[in-house]
Amino acid sequence: MSYTSSHRFARIAPRKARLVADLIRGKPVDQALTELQFTKKRGAFFLRYVLRSAIAQAEQANIDPGRLFVSESRVDEAPTIKRFQQKDRGRSHQILKRNSHLIVGVDVR
Repeated sequence: MSYTSSHRFARIAPRKARLVADLIRGKPVDQALTELQFTKKRGAFFLRYVLRSAIAQAEQANIDPGRLFVSESRVDEAPTIKRFQQKDRGRSHQILKRNSHLIVGVDVR
């Protein structure tokens, strides 16, 4: 039985968050939490929050946290916020503020 948690519309670009999501996939939960704690990337904060939520769901079902591992760690693209930066001579350039959907699942080994 897999326990999944998600953070939708996270204000981080998917490309940046995927770098951190790839680090924890397939690892035991305690090792994944330690890696996220000491990773200096901004995506580690978001993914640690989601991973702890998935662990809490498993604990609610009386599963021993020591037997859990990260079965799914996925970052999907969310809708992009579009803004405009004013430039010289009446022009403007578009700024794309990308968002992410973060999904982390844990399962019993």
